[in-house]
Amino acid sequence: MSRVEKYVYSFNGEKTEGNASLMNLLGGKGANLAEMARLGIPVPPGFTITTECCNAFLQSGGSYPKGYEDQLEEALSRLEANMELAFGDPENPLLVSCRSGGRQSMPGMMETVLNVGLTSETIPGLIKKTGNPRFVYDSYRRLIMMYADVVMEKAEGIEAVNGNGIRNQLEKILAAFKETRNLQNDADLTEDDLKTLCGLFTERVATVLGKEFPDSPVAQLEGAIGAVFKSWNGKRARSYRRIEQIPDKWGTGVTVQAMVFGNMGNTSATGVAFTRNPATGENTFFGEWLANAQGEDVVAGLRTPAPINDATKRETNKGVKSLEATMPSAYQELESIRTTLERHYREMLDIEFTIENERLYMLQCRVGKRTGTASLVMAMEMLEEGLIDEITAIKRVKPHQLNELLHPIVDPDEESRAQCLTEGLPAGPGGAFGHLAFTSDDAVKLAKTHPNVILVREETNPEDIEGMRAASGILTARGGMTSHAALVARGWGKCCIVGAGDIAIHPSMKKMQIGDKTFNQGDILTLNGTRGRVYEGKLKMVDATEDSRFQSFMKMADAYRTMGVRANADTREDALVAKNYGAEGIGLFRTEHMFYSAGADDRLFILRKIILSDTEGERKAAVRELEPFVKEEIKETLKAMDGMPVTIRALDPPLHEFVPHSRAKQVELAEALGVDLNEIKRRCETLQESNPMMGHRGVRLGISFPDLTEMQVKAVFEATAELAKNGHHPQPEIMIPVTCDVEELVFVRKIVNRVCEEVARQYGLAAIVHKFGTMIEIPRSALRAHQMAELSEFFSFGTNDLTQLTYGFSRDDAGEFLPTYLEKKILSADPFQTLDPLGVGELIKIAVERGRETRPDLKIGICGEHGGDPASVRFCFKAGLDYVSCSPYRIPIARLAAAHAAIEASETKK
Repeated sequence: MSRVEKYVYSFNGEKTEGNASLMNLLGGKGANLAEMARLGIPVPPGFTITTECCNAFLQSGGSYPKGYEDQLEEALSRLEANMELAFGDPENPLLVSCRSGGRQSMPGMMETVLNVGLTSETIPGLIKKTGNPRFVYDSYRRLIMMYADVVMEKAEGIEAVNGNGIRNQLEKILAAFKETRNLQNDADLTEDDLKTLCGLFTERVATVLGKEFPDSPVAQLEGAIGAVFKSWNGKRARSYRRIEQIPDKWGTGVTVQAMVFGNMGNTSATGVAFTRNPATGENTFFGEWLANAQGEDVVAGLRTPAPINDATKRETNKGVKSLEATMPSAYQELESIRTTLERHYREMLDIEFTIENERLYMLQCRVGKRTGTASLVMAMEMLEEGLIDEITAIKRVKPHQLNELLHPIVDPDEESRAQCLTEGLPAGPGGAFGHLAFTSDDAVKLAKTHPNVILVREETNPEDIEGMRAASGILTARGGMTSHAALVARGWGKCCIVGAGDIAIHPSMKKMQIGDKTFNQGDILTLNGTRGRVYEGKLKMVDATEDSRFQSFMKMADAYRTMGVRANADTREDALVAKNYGAEGIGLFRTEHMFYSAGADDRLFILRKIILSDTEGERKAAVRELEPFVKEEIKETLKAMDGMPVTIRALDPPLHEFVPHSRAKQVELAEALGVDLNEIKRRCETLQESNPMMGHRGVRLGISFPDLTEMQVKAVFEATAELAKNGHHPQPEIMIPVTCDVEELVFVRKIVNRVCEEVARQYGLAAIVHKFGTMIEIPRSALRAHQMAELSEFFSFGTNDLTQLTYGFSRDDAGEFLPTYLEKKILSADPFQTLDPLGVGELIKIAVERGRETRPDLKIGICGEHGGDPASVRFCFKAGLDYVSCSPYRIPIARLAAAHAAIEASETKK
């Protein structure tokens, strides 16, 4: 005889069947209610239907698995016996709530139905039992509103027209009714008012939804359970899971629990609290409550709640009475439970409670959501209090939360009251406000008189770099998360939103339109680069600068980290920022970026002469002219990172990116080269390529123009030699990009060796210590890694291009279809943000294995944007990489992610 799965778990004090360890099966709500019941905390009895039952129900199209119905009936009978009430009984009715609960908290994303079991037959019995008809009809009108919304509309897939769903329509009836009676609050409604409203509600439900409101307790319960299960696949829940990367297969539990009532009068109440302040981390009991209300009133904002205690009052609510002052006995019990729960769970908890006639009941506890600042404060303080150990403290802070600590952010209070104009992709973290500028030149000019400027462009290119540097924030109408604007902004830690497609920009007219609003140059906007939102006017910024506690936390995390973290840095200034954030070297120094920085006009002009030279003599002369600039930039960076490795990438991008586009710049270059303007235009046109990403760049450029390669390596070796002779300890690593065959490395290595010997003799040195390696960004080079390692002392994976070439996606154009791919679940994640472990990751693992077969001491790292993504860092750790490299402002994130990965690996071994 086959064993029937257990789908229903009861909780009631000592007879409780579940506990907190069954989180995956019972969901957070069910598991924690069971745990609280076992602790002797006052929890109304009930039962939880498992997440496995949810999955079976959803997969079968709405049928329950074998054994469920018998178990449900048995659990309901047990609940009736515990409460000495009967579900559906006219004289002694039991009412229940049906609530969702996934294994990971998804606040507000799924559904709840309260007061299930109220019908025309049970209402008189409840009135007789309580002697409070107003309370009974208030509970009934709440049931009608919730049930019609959750069960009869949303669960049936009925789409509200223009957002005017049944819930909204019933709210309008309620508001109009109160207005005719000149009433302010729901609590002011009389028994007769509520009876009338219940009649109006049921009539509207039948008219709008085409069916009568169910008057059977059993039908109500069946509908509520099924609707809560279905809410797992609701639009809000799906969106939230995608953002939080919660698997669809987890499902939700449904907890059916005896109702306790906070709406029985002024001796009853409901509230939500946190065992510590979720915004600041302060060790203060923090929460809100409402008298004569049910839980939805607090979370839905239907009434303004009061603070639970006097210690957390603010200027705006100092005149209202706290729960502590109104019901001191219930508050003291709640405070005691707060202490019990926090010591038991060793965590900050979000708790929900109801007080019925001054008797306290706990309805939920779960790990509380918190800001990044609060996570850090709580982790360190709980460590100091002895509640948790170091490893737990490190794991408590999620790597992505550090973003909040490293950049100014928009004040959450002000943002909650502001109207969002438009949204784009959150490409650069933090917040910024400023005066609008529509060209790079205008941004530079405006920044001289206004410290805060927002550069608005259709999309950016290298010629916008001065304006981007001058701006506080960047907003583009086109582009993706790895577009030029996004990459540069992240590298600088600058607030940036890209791909805001609702914007119509008119640069020549110095204005733009968003919907029906027009904004001119000099007008002020605020950007939330962390959320991708744009606001009109200036919103307040919150200083989120790191403090000594942050430094102590990162030092503690580093003690558990085994993988190195370097920075992608292109100037001495960037290197110093990276060093300050804990970088252990530079994993990517892009030589071409020295032509983008402030005051780079002279260097860029010489580079353009090299690119547009038509004879070998012209080009060699220009190369010699450029060398001192390259050498100085490299020398300053090596000096800033003294004693640490600096990986210097040879010139890489397509040459057409550097050619002049403006007539004035073209004329200037024509005069310098002694040719006419048309000739310059012709030479610029010849550099245009059909597919520049696969064109004349990287090692191909160095092979076509060996003198360019020679100039770059000579600059590296001379800078190294001069620093070494002055007592410094430079550690240059020369990296050749865009390679696909070992013969390319053979060609370049000969030049490197020859120049190295020449410079060593010139400076009287026995040798110049350096490493030679390649950037693995073409699938073929990953597959031929055993050969590439014959000449390479290190590999660095350029995962931006490796992802493009593996997928066949252009990262600049993928924004046109990637959102659809993600929405339709064709891809589970954006491969340009989180490294694809199955395709790109497989190539990395192949290259690591084959490369180290040839050269066991091969040093391997990653220098694409993925180096700052926590999930990608974890993959790199598992793949055996020695280090990751990322933008300076993402270094703390990578450090913490690497520590998490090492801790996870050690725990798995145990």
